[in-house]
Amino acid sequence: MASPSRPIAPEAPGASREPDLTRRLGVFPATNIVVANMIGAGIFTTSGLLMDQLGDARLLLALWLAGGVLALLGALCYGELGAALPRAGGEYAYLAELFHPLLGFLTGWVSFFVGFSAPLAASALGVSEYLGRAWPQLLAAGDPALVKKGVAILVIGVLAAVHLRGVEFGARVQNVLTVGKIVLIAGLVAAGFALGRGDLGHLGAAASPAGFAGWQAVGLSLMWIMFAYSGWNASAYVGSEIRDPARSLPRSLLVGTGIVTLLYLGLNLLYVYALPPAEMRGVIAIGGLAASRLFGGAAETIVSALIAFALVSSVSALILLGPRVYYAMARDGYLFRAVARVDPLTRAPGTAIAVQCLIAAVMVLTGTFDQILTYMGFCLGIFPIVAVAGVVKLRREGTLPYRMPLYPLPPLVYAAAGAAMLVIAYVERPVESSIAVVTVLAGIPFYVMFARRRRRRGK
Repeated sequence: MASPSRPIAPEAPGASREPDLTRRLGVFPATNIVVANMIGAGIFTTSGLLMDQLGDARLLLALWLAGGVLALLGALCYGELGAALPRAGGEYAYLAELFHPLLGFLTGWVSFFVGFSAPLAASALGVSEYLGRAWPQLLAAGDPALVKKGVAILVIGVLAAVHLRGVEFGARVQNVLTVGKIVLIAGLVAAGFALGRGDLGHLGAAASPAGFAGWQAVGLSLMWIMFAYSGWNASAYVGSEIRDPARSLPRSLLVGTGIVTLLYLGLNLLYVYALPPAEMRGVIAIGGLAASRLFGGAAETIVSALIAFALVSSVSALILLGPRVYYAMARDGYLFRAVARVDPLTRAPGTAIAVQCLIAAVMVLTGTFDQILTYMGFCLGIFPIVAVAGVVKLRREGTLPYRMPLYPLPPLVYAAAGAAMLVIAYVERPVESSIAVVTVLAGIPFYVMFARRRRRRGK
């Protein structure tokens, strides 16, 4: 690994003669990757569960705003990291370069099972769930549970085929899906307030929990919200494929995160406008219920179809991003060499795409991803804290092509808030949090194995 004590340069060509990833993405497709990866199942499923925890519409909206601010602070930090280290792999590259290859490996290890494959399976199943809600006759073809799984695997397979054709074609498809998603959500919010039958008086209903138990609920709720915001660092994972990364990468992170924050606030305000807190509590398909209250029962079919479309975009974004982490790890010798293979014609990391989609398909079939999702927030909350701390190290040791505004507040506030959420989660949910810690530690023996192989090869 290159030392960061000298000016950081773009990624040097590897010793291998295999084709490398190429810089073909500008600001617009990179921003779309951020938006598509952020807007997933979380915003369409968690608000009812959050209301069950919080009991207060104003507190719900305040926490969604706080989550957006934290995501923007993280985006500021990753903008500086990505401009200085424009690598494929995101956190894997940053932690390995700035701290130790073990930390980079562990974040890639967690991403492999928790960060990308599990959300990919969940989003694909979300597509099938909402399609089944929109067109119940689809489920009449057989066992509804098996039909949903079949549809989910079909969605994964089709989008995998799209991204196997290369980043340019995949990015064009992603652009269409993402722009469509933004238009649909913005249109739903606008139509809901202009034409829907709702009441802003719902904002004043119920009361927030009090005492320490209330703060525990707030902390856990914010952790769930940050899962819905996960993906604010998405374009960092394709840093090796972004043109002029010192300019384009920070812009894509900030603009994409800002757009999603506004959309999330608008959607949640619409939910509250449509439903009193008592009716929101515990409802998972909150978007469909809100549409039904605003426009009548027929609207639930339309909105369910639109949400399915939005989740297709999320599946596409996850297939685009995750394999870049595994490609980077394998290229550095920390996964099997075949995973680093890039197709000479399409320049797509085909093996990495196939491996991730296969794991996601297995999760869809077995349902084991449900257990992974219960501790996903804890797993994914650990390494961004370490990564934003890397900004301090860069400032001390490197010559940077981009410097964030307001330094050092963004890394300090993000790290402090992230650590507090982890502590609260461990106190409140020790079993799930302990399993998350075990998941991370289980990667250490694999790191040792691959590190020994690297040494034998003279890397």
